[in-house]
Amino acid sequence: MNRRRSRALALAAVALVAGMGAARPTPVPTPTPTPTPSATQSDGTLQILTYRGYAEYGGTSPKANWVGNFEKETGCRIAKLDTVQSAKEMEDLAGQRAYDVISAGPVLAAKLIEGKQAQPIDPAKVSGYDDIDKRFRDMSTVSGKVYGVPYLWGYHEFIYDSTKAKGDLKQAFASGRVALRDSPLTIADAALADGSAKDPYELTKDQLDGAVALLEQSKERTYWRSPVDLVQGFATGSLDYAQATPYYRVLLQKAGKPVKTLQTRETTGWVDSWMLGANVPDTTCAYRWLNWVTAANAQRDAAAWAGLAPASAKACKGRAKAVCELYGRGKKLDRVAFAVRPPGDCRAEDGECTDYLTWLDRWQKLAK
Repeated sequence: MNRRRSRALALAAVALVAGMGAARPTPVPTPTPTPTPSATQSDGTLQILTYRGYAEYGGTSPKANWVGNFEKETGCRIAKLDTVQSAKEMEDLAGQRAYDVISAGPVLAAKLIEGKQAQPIDPAKVSGYDDIDKRFRDMSTVSGKVYGVPYLWGYHEFIYDSTKAKGDLKQAFASGRVALRDSPLTIADAALADGSAKDPYELTKDQLDGAVALLEQSKERTYWRSPVDLVQGFATGSLDYAQATPYYRVLLQKAGKPVKTLQTRETTGWVDSWMLGANVPDTTCAYRWLNWVTAANAQRDAAAWAGLAPASAKACKGRAKAVCELYGRGKKLDRVAFAVRPPGDCRAEDGECTDYLTWLDRWQKLAK
């Protein structure tokens, strides 16, 4: 393939990303500083922190303008809507100031709960809460208290260039031409490839060592924070394998790249949930927002925009039908190991589990 065609493919793939909304990568955990006191006002306004594509004004399209429609229909005003592209940006902003509502992944959610930066949610005040898959609801429940309203979810698959590589997971991890997400939780994917643990997020020291050893086989691999990097890698021919969501596989296929999916018995995934800030003096508009984003039409818009699956099954119609089919909601859910912050107090079959700080330390040495 000549350079001109490679360049054209790269531009086409990036254009698809820009045009359809960019599904963000799974969280890249970083320490969260102590937040400043809440600047939230009890005057019918909201301050929101979320990922790009999770809450949009939608330009000139009335159907996509779900933030503007929220203001119009509820009487609440969005005083601040901070949208970020990466988990690093989100954790930084969450540490700098307090927000009324935040869409958090599993690691940030655990950090907010532990740091008392989030308050429990009363599910009785959230219409449509029971329409969310029970497995997702259970993930947001801690000691009997609900700390999040599940919103969007996704899972990872390993894709490969079928003209240059073979469909073998261990070969993918051993290759120097592979892109893995820059997150300590990628260790869980290596544990699945290693096959020594039943639960990839509950690893003993020996199991953790085995997973890290698999990751250490190649020093030349790429660690991505923006999915655009892996799209460009395949478009220009610099990658043979990558850890990605089905959404980006489809983008590459639409751009004419012969990518296929490695067949694996299990894969890793995550759920992002809306959380309620701890220092909200008046939760009226916050609960109106939680009701809004739990409704099927809002989740349908967000799923279609962001390229992730909605937590509510009722949203899998209309413009979100294709993305629900892409993620195989229902039939594939049982083979997804959803991310949790690795616990330090569990008992694995062969000994005490390693905690998240241990994972973080090993990852920082690995991906430096």
